[in-house]
Amino acid sequence: MGPTATATATATASTIAAKGKKEREKEKERTKLRERHRRAITSRMLAGLRQYGNFPLPARADMNDVLAALAREAGWTVEADGTTYRQSPPPSQMATYPVRSVESPLSASSLKNCSVKASLDSQPSVLRIDESLSPASFDSVVVAERDTKSEKCTSASPINSAECLEADQLMQDVHSGEHENNFTGTPYVPVYVMLANGVINNFCQLVDLEGVRQELSHIKSLNADGVIVDCWWGIVESWSPQKYAWSGYRELFNIIREFKLKLQVVMAFHEYRGNDTGVVLISLPKWVLEIGKDNQDIFFTDREGRRNTECLSWGIDKERVLRGRTGIEVYFDFMRSFRTEFDDLFAEGLVSAVEIGLGVSGELMYPSFSERMGWRYPGIGEFQCYDKYLQQNLRKAAKLRGHSFWARGPDNAGHYNSRAHETGFFCERGDYDSYYGRFFLHWYAQSLINHADNVLSLASLAFEETQIIVKIPAVHWWYKTASHAAELTAGYYNPTNQDGYSPVFEVLKKYSVTMKFVYSGLQVSCQDNDEIFADPEGLSWQVLNTAWDRGLTVAGENAVPCYDREGYMRIVETAKPRNDPDRRHFSFFIYQQPAPLVQRTICFPELDYFIKCMHGKIS
Repeated sequence: MGPTATATATATASTIAAKGKKEREKEKERTKLRERHRRAITSRMLAGLRQYGNFPLPARADMNDVLAALAREAGWTVEADGTTYRQSPPPSQMATYPVRSVESPLSASSLKNCSVKASLDSQPSVLRIDESLSPASFDSVVVAERDTKSEKCTSASPINSAECLEADQLMQDVHSGEHENNFTGTPYVPVYVMLANGVINNFCQLVDLEGVRQELSHIKSLNADGVIVDCWWGIVESWSPQKYAWSGYRELFNIIREFKLKLQVVMAFHEYRGNDTGVVLISLPKWVLEIGKDNQDIFFTDREGRRNTECLSWGIDKERVLRGRTGIEVYFDFMRSFRTEFDDLFAEGLVSAVEIGLGVSGELMYPSFSERMGWRYPGIGEFQCYDKYLQQNLRKAAKLRGHSFWARGPDNAGHYNSRAHETGFFCERGDYDSYYGRFFLHWYAQSLINHADNVLSLASLAFEETQIIVKIPAVHWWYKTASHAAELTAGYYNPTNQDGYSPVFEVLKKYSVTMKFVYSGLQVSCQDNDEIFADPEGLSWQVLNTAWDRGLTVAGENAVPCYDREGYMRIVETAKPRNDPDRRHFSFFIYQQPAPLVQRTICFPELDYFIKCMHGKIS
């Protein structure tokens, strides 16, 4: 074969390959669209059965729940083990059984004015199990799907147009067309704006007084309900133990009082780094860092022995290593000092709630995704349990279990930036689900739960009759894998065969704590899904419904800045879901801004529109 023929063959092969790749991308988009349609139909089916048929279906109903409910409604007996039978009625009672009509929120009446109703009704539905959906992402796997044909549509009916729209697409369009951006009469969700860090310097002095007033004036003009202020342990108790400086915060709170805004405060027991520079702007107290020079085990430690000074290890919660005090005693003394110092603000109701920082970034999680250690999204992170105090705890747990040789961290869990399938521990059928793996992960998660229990028990004493808040992270990458690797390293034992959030929420319920979920607001592309198996929506659905099912009060906070209406509307839809038959919604929402509002880095009309939607005032 000559050079020309070779070049032609190569070009032809390249063209075919490019065409094939394009077709695969199109098929991925079509698959994504079908999955979204199926999920919408499933949600409406379950909502209709609950609301109009009085079926007692749990929030995470699966196929068995639905079939059992329908069978019982039809007169069958369904035992707990699944045994199903029907008592034969006497011959005199043998007759046709009445069929109960259950109307879903999107019923025939919703489509009576639609020109395609007859076409929709004439197409039979089939009941299928969608095997392409991950059980971790979609617990309801019973979906109603219209039969579709791959060949070209030939009917003149509007439904068989050139686009060959599926029936569920039309149903979704009709549903969204009726209610899009109409939030009049929806529940009122208060919106608080997070004040930018930097208004209080490291000497606990209020800086840029005029700038603060302008910022509060902008917040007030938007009709926001209040503001959030971080009270940094590293500033207030910076120089000496139990020597607290609150002067800058007192001045700031007095100004907030002038603007008649509500106030939520955060007990921030962690380090703060600049979002862009990564430079440490607020460290842990200086005297704590001095102790850490001689005893580095007070900090979380990874497998390589590297120390993370972003927050204290939970291993010292009950160890007297902080100048005669334990970790939780240090936290309690700080909280009690704040409560005493600002007793007048609590008495007059200015302070509406207090958030308790329980880990890195104030979130209840291990510092498993530390950029200073080299982690980059979407790495699975590393276990943080190698300081001597947590290792002692692990040895005790292994000995109590009768397997002392289990007193170790996994040696095949990869590194910060590993992918789940690249490791022997997190891969499909990996060691995470072995006897040792289950023991270790349970212990690791229980240490997180114990820390929350220890700190909240004292916080409830310091802040009696005050709403307490705990922030839960949104670790959504690798959520569609069996192991949920990133959640495991963060401390949430939530693989597909476990519920990692219920045990945590039981502790929050014990102290009547409000669960604040960090809503990512991300729209993950098909390509990202294929590569990192991320599912922000699936995680959000699980966390919020698990919390609501346990009777917790739920709030939200945006993790990434919002600049457009689409992003704001995703938040509103999450804050007060339209299809929830129980009309559950956030008790409040924290808007975390990228920069002070006075700098005009965001579009004010869009933020104003968002707040009005949250308040139920947009039609």
